[in-house]
This record gives sequence, C-alpha cells and structure tokens, in this order.
Amino acid sequence: MPRLKRIKHERLYLPDIGMASNFPNLADVLTHPIHLELIEQQYDEMVKATVGMRYGYATAEAILRRYNSDNSTHPTYKALVELGKAEKTIFLCNYLPYLEPKQEVQSGLNVIENWNGTNDFIFYGRRGRFETNNPQDMEISMLSLHLLQNCLILINTLLLERTIEERNMLEKLNPEDTRALTPLFYGHVNPYGLFELDLDKASFLEVA
Repeated sequence: MPRLKRIKHERLYLPDIGMASNFPNLADVLTHPIHLELIEQQYDEMVKATVGMRYGYATAEAILRRYNSDNSTHPTYKALVELGKAEKTIFLCNYLPYLEPKQEVQSGLNVIENWNGTNDFIFYGRRGRFETNNPQDMEISMLSLHLLQNCLILINTLLLERTIEERNMLEKLNPEDTRALTPLFYGHVNPYGLFELDLDKASFLEVA
C-alpha cells in the first residue's frame, strides 16, 4: 500500500455521471467519473496480462513497456488508467477514516526504508549505482551486495542473541519489544576500514 505524501491534493473519482450532488460535503475533493465502459471493453485483455505475469508467461517489465504513457492511445492502457482510478478511490476511502491502514502503511514503509538505507550504506561505491551495461559486471556487483547483506544480518543477529542472553533480557521482552528487533543496523560498522596513525614514528615520506 502506498504512502501518499500529497494526500491533501488527492481526488476521489465518482463511479457514475451525476452522482456529485449525492455527496455535498465532499464537493471539494470529487472529480470526474470513471469510464467503467472502458474497463468492461478491455477486461479480457487486462486479465490476459495479469495471468501472464502470474504464471511467468510475460514479465512485468514487458507488460509495462507495452502499456505505458508513450502508448496512451492504446485502449487497454486507457482501461488500466480507469481501473487505477477506481482502485485509488477505494484505497483512499479505506485509508482516510481509519487508523489501522495508516499504521500498517507506516510500519511497512519504515522496514523498507530502513533496508534501503542499509543497502545505501554498504553499497556505497559509485553512489550505489550500476555504471555499466555489462551484465556480468552487474551480476558480480549484485552478488557482492547480497553477500554483504547476508554477512551483516548474520553478524547482527549473533550480536543481538548474545546481548539478550548476557543481560537476561529474554523474559523481560514483551511482544512489542520483539517486533522492534531487527538485524538492519550498521552504526557499529566502518565501511572504509581503519587507518592507524603513529605520531611518534617518523613518516615514510620523510627523506632519510
């Protein structure tokens, strides 16, 4: 579920023409109706694309390449846009009045942002970007990142287990405490190595 940063600017789409008068208190946030006939006309094509992705007959990249804004005149693209309006309106109607969806979105995104922040920290070379089109080089970089991820998670998990055991904290942790435990921390890691300087020793740069 998305976190809509500009939620005050979002609009609710009506399911049919002439329904705006039924919701006078929502007049400022209502916009034009959804063209349901487009969804009905292209329903079979949308189902084909969905089934193709579900069972691996087509990749999401291929589907998105076919139905994107560069091909906005395609009838299936238009139907997908209308379907998106309906889904977005349903989501907003469930999201705005209730606290639970907000908490679920926030907690889920916190995990993702923490993970992305960890990746940025350990994959710092070249600003974490793939600056090559060579598939082999990209694969090596990705495998290296996965190795660093697994090493960090393993070490942090062992550190957490040891700390909990040494301080007899297992019985003191409640369910909320255990939910907050995560191996995605890196404040104790120095990614650049350790450089020791001995100021009492002559520098090798000095002329003998």
